[in-house]
Amino acid sequence: MAQQQQISLPAKLINGGIAGMAGVTCVFPIDLAKTRLQNQRSGQQIYKNMMDCLIKTVRSEGYFGMYRGAAVNLTLVTPEKAIKLAANDFFRHQLSNDIGRLTVFKEMLAGCCAGMCQVIVTTPMEMLKIQLQDAGRIVAQQRVMPSVVTTLKMGGTSAVLSRSYNTAPTPRVIRMSAIEITRELLRTKGVAGLYRGLGATLMRDIPFSVVYFPLFAHLQQLGQHSSEDQSVPFYWSFMSGCLAGSVAAVAVSPCDVVKTRLQSLKKGSNEETYNGVILRKEGPRAFLKGASCRALVIAPLFGIAQVVYCVGVGEFLLGYTPYNIYTA
Repeated sequence: MAQQQQISLPAKLINGGIAGMAGVTCVFPIDLAKTRLQNQRSGQQIYKNMMDCLIKTVRSEGYFGMYRGAAVNLTLVTPEKAIKLAANDFFRHQLSNDIGRLTVFKEMLAGCCAGMCQVIVTTPMEMLKIQLQDAGRIVAQQRVMPSVVTTLKMGGTSAVLSRSYNTAPTPRVIRMSAIEITRELLRTKGVAGLYRGLGATLMRDIPFSVVYFPLFAHLQQLGQHSSEDQSVPFYWSFMSGCLAGSVAAVAVSPCDVVKTRLQSLKKGSNEETYNGVILRKEGPRAFLKGASCRALVIAPLFGIAQVVYCVGVGEFLLGYTPYNIYTA
């Protein structure tokens, strides 16, 4: 049965792409709240919690304000999820023995390799998404502290990036596209500008994959019908993905806070640029900012992703006959 699950790479890429787009569409507002909560500094809080953030976002930016940066995510999440899920399957297959078994260490090693592969797409995707998501928070902070001039922490003044916010008493949100940010980063920083925070992204994504994939695999095994029939119902794949995703998300939340701070090009009033060290300024609790939001984002995102893999959408589109469709 293990050999039946070794399907074509195109099918895996389709599965990952569809899973990523469906998941992002469902959970993106929570992800936006997570980014804004993580970027808040102690003593300069605009949002009290996730619900407060979403309510204030809708009031100040409208309903679609909750989807700022979604276009970037929807565009790049297809290759990102495809690489992550397909790479894990590939490395698990390469590291398995003759009967398809893996030790826990090899499962973790496969997850580690998958995490290393995905940052090629993840880093620029997160870089652009964070700028668009965090724009409303800085404008909201300027409404509270209009007399303080916002400092641009890019190492150079940019007309494109500077025009997004103003320090007047009633600032207005001027929408800025991901293409404009990309062009400005390439002009001022080169390709390396898109990979700002690469180290922090590796610090987050490798441990996440090391925790997530082995945990999901073992939870998935608990839902098998029998030793002879190893198929798993789709709802079990969803619950396994949700549980494994939430555990892994909370475990690496400190790394996600560091990454978000490093990748934020603009700072709000009186906000300092961090070089990855937050403990001295804000204390240990700062590393758990947005942890609950991240768990709420990752849980359904990976639950949906694993359901798509379980059902076999890619195989169906390519004319294969995935056994999961009939046994789920």
